[in-house]
Amino acid sequence: MDQAARISANPFLLPNLDESWQSYGAFNPCVVRQGAHFHLLYRALSAPHYHQGATLSVSSIGYARSGDPFRFQHTHPLIEPVEDWERFGCEDPRVTFIDGDFYIFYTAVGAYPFRPDAIRVAVARTRDFTHIEERHLVTPFNAKAMALFPDRINGKLTAVLTVDTDQPPAKIALAQFDSPEQMWSSQYWQEWYARLPEHTIALLRSRKDHLEVGAPPVRTDAGWLLVYSYIKRYFSAGRHFGIEAALLDLDDPRKVIGRSHFPILAPETHYELQGVVDNVVFPSGALVEGDDLVIYYGAADTDGCAARINLNDLVNSLAGRQETRFLASDYHPQGFRRFAGNPIIEPRPELAWEARATFNPAAIYEDGRFHIVYRAMSTEGTSVLGYACSKDGLHIDERPATPCYVPRAPFEQRTTAGGSGCEDPRLTRLGERIYLFYTAYDGITPRVAFSSIAVDDFLEQKWHWDIPRVMSPPGVDDKDSCLFPEKINGQFAVFHRFNNSIYLDYLQSLELPPGNWLDYEGVIIKPRKEYWDNKKFGIAAPPIRIRQGWLLFFHRVVSPGNVYKIEAMLLDPANPSRVIAETDATLMEPEMDFEKTGETYNVVFPCGAVLLADQIYLYYGGADKVVGVARIPLACLEKRLGL
Repeated sequence: MDQAARISANPFLLPNLDESWQSYGAFNPCVVRQGAHFHLLYRALSAPHYHQGATLSVSSIGYARSGDPFRFQHTHPLIEPVEDWERFGCEDPRVTFIDGDFYIFYTAVGAYPFRPDAIRVAVARTRDFTHIEERHLVTPFNAKAMALFPDRINGKLTAVLTVDTDQPPAKIALAQFDSPEQMWSSQYWQEWYARLPEHTIALLRSRKDHLEVGAPPVRTDAGWLLVYSYIKRYFSAGRHFGIEAALLDLDDPRKVIGRSHFPILAPETHYELQGVVDNVVFPSGALVEGDDLVIYYGAADTDGCAARINLNDLVNSLAGRQETRFLASDYHPQGFRRFAGNPIIEPRPELAWEARATFNPAAIYEDGRFHIVYRAMSTEGTSVLGYACSKDGLHIDERPATPCYVPRAPFEQRTTAGGSGCEDPRLTRLGERIYLFYTAYDGITPRVAFSSIAVDDFLEQKWHWDIPRVMSPPGVDDKDSCLFPEKINGQFAVFHRFNNSIYLDYLQSLELPPGNWLDYEGVIIKPRKEYWDNKKFGIAAPPIRIRQGWLLFFHRVVSPGNVYKIEAMLLDPANPSRVIAETDATLMEPEMDFEKTGETYNVVFPCGAVLLADQIYLYYGGADKVVGVARIPLACLEKRLGL
């Protein structure tokens, strides 16, 4: 991605030592165009003085008008602290013109010493910048950097804001309003905040980082362009400010089409490296000028600056998908090829339920899409299940901000701190229902459990799962389970792992009578004494029907190092308890960094496989941390099986 180029007039906005209200800083500018005029709003920082019982610098919002986007004179205060909830400062304005009015959102500081609950968003409304018609406190909770979209979205006023900015992790989130009055409705925001994960736009890469909305969004044909601040290692002495960008869906801006992973601008020049706060570039405005996007930013919390970047190049780099390329394996020329864009799913630190890890994915192909259900782990160690889907099986098209399945029964919950929940899902369609088999963990014993859902509800993401049921007895470690995709001789067939071996049970009904559990007699494959390094076996994905029989992938754990390796076997089509063939060597083992290092080292752990157009897509967890996908031609696998 190209870097933004600083304009030659930088810094175009400077503190004025002759005016106390902006003698320490004139920075974080936001510019809006109205016909031939450009309106500049910015944060002005005063010299320290006695204010409201304390001696400190106080921020207000300055204003100027010009016929040039970079040359502004005759600045004067526009919004000064007058209300109790802003009495210690009005900071960082973002201005948008919509429906005949200019809406100026800013940070209102209501207490000193500063504390999170008194740092909130406020809004002022004006028609001509000569008079502020009204101003209101917006959020009843800690928030900053709110900006209104310049067009209604699906008929609603829409805004983006940073929530929990001073109570990290910060979240960039979307809010929509039926009327302007709803923007400052306390009831609206209380209900909105209670469902914050649903509104979150996941852009944070690490809980060690920080981010904040920059400029009001810019509309392009490809999507809404959001420029924002991304601060790496925010909580350490080596924190690094940068300006990044994301492309959001035009109809639902919660969906991220693409995003930068490196700054398009970082502190380099003397006016960015030294000032009131050193080493800062902070985006606060953006507008389109010819072929360029002009990004307005604050430098070192002192000066106002701007930089240009070609708009089409930026949008194309964000909208363009990564090349559909698969890596060759150095060790197994006829094994799985990893997608070069791996990992395809990573934790989203803004979302507590999956902030720690996202791994071990189930997969099923229905209605022209790959549907992925993955294990997500919170920082406290609770596992729930998340959902994602993809048209091509490689690039994620949709990934909601809330889980699709959560622990509901005592056998998958614990009352004390520590790991528990719903783990390692496998999906099987049987008739008009999709069955979810998973490991239910109460913090003591992992057990086989399942639920199911109507196919239509699953496809529409209406998560009406039926009551979860446990199938293995208390106190018995049993996991790695799935349902066979067909009945065998009129019976349900269930794979599971007990005592480090793979078992297959046949059941007349999945509704086991009270006190009845899975059997432990039908061993399919177990650690073999002739191979000294074998420790345990478990199924990977549910079996796939091919011409010669049932194809079942499985994992093998070997010593030393507890290394997970993937293999496959062919089961008799009429009697899947009988193994016809096995692959002669490993199909995949940990090779990439994200497979070697994570929550657990040296793990490739598949829970889902799809056969489509003579290609097998294998979805796997890497090091109990992320999700990857690999592919192998069916013909190649048949050769490995000796077919």
